[in-house]
Amino acid sequence: MAGAKLTESPSEIDTDVRTDTQKALDQTWIHPAMPLRTMGSLGSDAGQRVQVEFYVNENTFKERLKLFFIKNQRSSLRIRLLNLSLKLLTCLLYIVRVSLDDPTIMHARNGTYVVNTTTNPSSTDINWELIIWVHRKTPVWAIQVSVALISFLEAMLLTYLSYKGNIWEQIFQISFILEMINTVPFIITIFWPPLKHIFVPVFLNCWLAKSALENMINDLHRAIQRTHSAMFNQVLILICTLLCLVFTGACGIQHLERAGKNLSLFDSVYFCIVTFSTVGFGDVTPRIWPSQLLVVIMICVALVVLPLQFEELAYLWMERQKSGGNYSRHRAQTEKHVVLCVSSLKIDLLMDFLNEFYAHPRLQDYYVVILCPTEMDIQVRRVLQIPLWSQRVIYLQGSALKDQDLMRAKMDDAESCFILSSRNEEDRTSADHQTILRAWAVKDFAPNCPLFVQILKPENKFHVKFADHVVCEEEFRYAMLALNCVCPATSTLVTLLVHTSRGQEGMLSPEAWQRTYGRCSGNEVYHIRLCDSKFFGEYDGKSFTYASFHAHKKYGVCLIGVKREENKSILLNPGPRHIMAATDTCYYINITKEENSAFIFKEEEKNNRGLATGSLYDAPSRLPVQSIIASMGTVAIDLQNPVAPEDPNKLGVPTENGAGSRRPSIAPVLELADSSAILPCELLNDPLEDETPQSDSEEGTPAGPEYVKGYPPNSPYIGSSPTLCHLLHQKAPFCCLRLDKGCKHNSFEDAKAYGFKNKLIIVSAETAGNGLYNFIVPLRAYYRPKKELNPIVLLLDNPPDNHFLEAICCFPMVYFMAGNIDNLDNLLQCGIIYADNLVVVDKESTMSAEEDYMADAKTIVNVQTMFRLFPSLSIITELTHPSNMRFMQFRAKDCYSLALSKLEKIERDKGSNLAFMFRLPFAAGRVFSISMLDTLLYQSFVKDYMITIARLLLGLDTTPGSGYLCVMKVTEEDLWIRTYGRLFQKLCSSSAEIPIGIYRTECHMFTSSESQVSMTLEEGEDPRDRRESWKDKPSHRYSTGSDQSEHPLLRKKSMQWARRLSRKSSKPASRAERISQQRLNLYRRSERQELSELVKNRMKHLGLPTVGYEDVANLTASDVMNRVNLGYLQDEMNDQQNTLSYVLINPPPDTILELNDIVYIIRSDPLAHMPDEQQMPGGQPGAKKRQEFSPDTRDETDL
Repeated sequence: MAGAKLTESPSEIDTDVRTDTQKALDQTWIHPAMPLRTMGSLGSDAGQRVQVEFYVNENTFKERLKLFFIKNQRSSLRIRLLNLSLKLLTCLLYIVRVSLDDPTIMHARNGTYVVNTTTNPSSTDINWELIIWVHRKTPVWAIQVSVALISFLEAMLLTYLSYKGNIWEQIFQISFILEMINTVPFIITIFWPPLKHIFVPVFLNCWLAKSALENMINDLHRAIQRTHSAMFNQVLILICTLLCLVFTGACGIQHLERAGKNLSLFDSVYFCIVTFSTVGFGDVTPRIWPSQLLVVIMICVALVVLPLQFEELAYLWMERQKSGGNYSRHRAQTEKHVVLCVSSLKIDLLMDFLNEFYAHPRLQDYYVVILCPTEMDIQVRRVLQIPLWSQRVIYLQGSALKDQDLMRAKMDDAESCFILSSRNEEDRTSADHQTILRAWAVKDFAPNCPLFVQILKPENKFHVKFADHVVCEEEFRYAMLALNCVCPATSTLVTLLVHTSRGQEGMLSPEAWQRTYGRCSGNEVYHIRLCDSKFFGEYDGKSFTYASFHAHKKYGVCLIGVKREENKSILLNPGPRHIMAATDTCYYINITKEENSAFIFKEEEKNNRGLATGSLYDAPSRLPVQSIIASMGTVAIDLQNPVAPEDPNKLGVPTENGAGSRRPSIAPVLELADSSAILPCELLNDPLEDETPQSDSEEGTPAGPEYVKGYPPNSPYIGSSPTLCHLLHQKAPFCCLRLDKGCKHNSFEDAKAYGFKNKLIIVSAETAGNGLYNFIVPLRAYYRPKKELNPIVLLLDNPPDNHFLEAICCFPMVYFMAGNIDNLDNLLQCGIIYADNLVVVDKESTMSAEEDYMADAKTIVNVQTMFRLFPSLSIITELTHPSNMRFMQFRAKDCYSLALSKLEKIERDKGSNLAFMFRLPFAAGRVFSISMLDTLLYQSFVKDYMITIARLLLGLDTTPGSGYLCVMKVTEEDLWIRTYGRLFQKLCSSSAEIPIGIYRTECHMFTSSESQVSMTLEEGEDPRDRRESWKDKPSHRYSTGSDQSEHPLLRKKSMQWARRLSRKSSKPASRAERISQQRLNLYRRSERQELSELVKNRMKHLGLPTVGYEDVANLTASDVMNRVNLGYLQDEMNDQQNTLSYVLINPPPDTILELNDIVYIIRSDPLAHMPDEQQMPGGQPGAKKRQEFSPDTRDETDL
């Protein structure tokens, strides 16, 4: 190794005038210990710059030897490997010497051989000559002497290099003593030949070999820069210890018994194993006391050493069980696995992930590796011990920020990595920061591993934009809550779509609505290329609307979107002007994907399949009976040919709708678009929709022309999708956004003073986060008619900052107020008596509790209190834990609710992922938990389009040409359409809208006998043996399989039911029951009157007008039907009457429409198909024709 030299400065010294001193200085070595000032002065005196090279180690002979033998990893590894080989060789030579030794030939001290004649097994005399001297052949002796010389020199060298001033510390080391015992006698025999046959306990070298093996393994892993498992080290040490004990005891006993029984080496090994295992057969025993003493010593050593080894091994095993093991490289290369990274693993999150992930058939062979920094929870440990998961789930305790832990999880070989945020932390921003760092660490370690990231705050989303799929929780939760206000039960609709189900839930229930609801919940979104599809292959070159209608009519599938091969954007209902191509990817809703479907054609259709080249309206209409059976493998779709109507192009109008009056028939859906027939643009150019006479406008109510359509100028966070919205001409001052305080621009201090035409939407939240922006945008989107815009009031616990106010000040009729739902005064001031919807957002501060499921306690109690005070209010609640939704609408003595609880338990025991779906609040869309949407991220592993479709449905993204979700209500005038299939045709032919489901509210009589029948499910009784088909069973509520002739009777019954809601029951069973019912009604009426007086007194105290506050006893039928959260009516009105609501996704075409059904439709983008001449003379008639199917405002609902 070279030292440092003085070199000249080429800019300062001339090469021709160099002095001898300077030349001498060039050859001067600079010691690294030289002070810096000395080198500096030398350089300055010589006028030269000094280049210094420092040594890593001292440049001495001892340091060089130490570097080679100890410090250098690779050379040290070679030395230890040589040492291990030498020690094993000596043990092998000892075995060879024993096998060649003859105990009957004894070597005397003078070097002559004599025959041993004193060996007698029954004698107790010990022949010490046989113990001290052995017969060693010359070749064996020569090899042993050579090995001993090498080992001795190596030991002395290592002792010299390890010497640190205390020679006795080196001498009295056990390894040094053993080396001397096994090497010095052989070296002495070189100089004193008579000692050639002296006994040397070479078998003790096995302990030196054990030590060398441990050191070698450490050097091996240091050399290759890899860590090894402590468990592996400990197991190796334990095995080596056992082998050394057995080998030492066997060799020692065999040698000592030369003077006794003369045991062979095999018998000695057998005896040691039997003894150490505490079996002790007694067939082989030592005879003389030296060998017996050796056995005692060995047993004592084993009793001390082995328990320590086992204790260390058990401790490491327990620690490994806590932290998990390693996912081996061999398994990672031969098996497929995904990695789940979480901050803390809860049992609910784990089960949701496993149930949804393994619900797909092609993922059954995948393994899940969980990487979590915390110790495994007791419940999680118990679940992972179940055989179903123990063979497929591997838990590793570690951090995603450590490459060692990522290597343990074999992240670079993983199929994907799911990174989930901890939503139960109080500081959600900190949780997002941890998620971002995990995503960066995984991307840095495994750039090719697909990332699925869950983020909480929308402002942090752009940090993980590189991920393959990102789900922002706040974006989805607020958009879903907003759509719930205008499209009832949107949360239930989306939740059912993103959950994997086979439609088997509720099939054993005696309730018809549960069977229908459970079967339709099995519908999911699938995709297939048009050219590979049997569903859509025949519609190549046809319009999208034509393909959607006829695919639903023929196969019962609902085509909702398409993606061009050259365009990566998914378009929901691109409209009739979109012509299907063979390379298009079709997205459809069905009970299962087409690849798992079996097509069963009837004999008549097989004969007529060749005649299907003409128009479908020229041949008999094929109305399928949607008998879809979701089995484990395939789905059978039965295609029938019912009797065709007399005129397939005309729909006969029921005579009971009015004799002599005819309604327009349903036009056929055209194969190609007709611009004159479809007018999807009236939202943009119809002057009658938005213009309101000035005389009709109340003071303070903004007139229609004050709103403009445009893009919000201020986005609260990076990454928000631009959406065309209704905006104000000028931004509202911040002072005008405060609802409860007047300013210099207006003096209004309560909601009544504003004189809003439409009812309010109140949002109760803790803080005005950026995600709250996504609540406002869907409610102010350009496709919402101006006359249907509801004022939005934000009831915030903490006042918003100016950044948030700057983002919302451009939207019309958006206000905020500081307060919370715990305070009745705050609720009254924000105009709760004029509100139609109250949205209760889950608060961040309550998401974490000492007891997990108690996080929703405050929210549930507050919602129950608000319902008691304002029973006509529709309350939409977000909960942290889905299991807590059973406490919404809780009634302890309600037999029907208890029956639903038992049904939920049955479905959970059957392995359903949607066991909570039959809870009335969830089915009605009044409650949801954002954790239900975790499956959206999990499904994206198989369906990479699910996040995009969900964002389009919720209005989070607006792709040009893509439609949007809205609803229409079936009124009494629309019942002539009769079936869902005919409604599908009507919407496709008139307005190019695609229906995807129905939100149905039914009158239900919860009798005690029916509740008892429902409860028999727990007893294992098969309800199919005692009930008829759900289509043919006569019921006291609407039936989806009823005939059209029943509609007048249904309407008559619905009117009678509505009138009964405002008075008590009229047919008591007996006089005692009548008196009891009267007392109960009196008690309830007194409680309601007391609550009513409380609210009115607070309103008077605040100076608010009491006009508009309605007592519960005065609820009308219209108010009842307006409330979707009607499960509480059993407490309010009558124990025997109630209503329930539920969602039917893609119902069969023959489903009978019922009064007040709300139909979910995907309306095509008005901007995508605007005609060149926007002022068309036929616009108004088209708009009037379509006005019949437009959704009405909630306060205009009529029975």
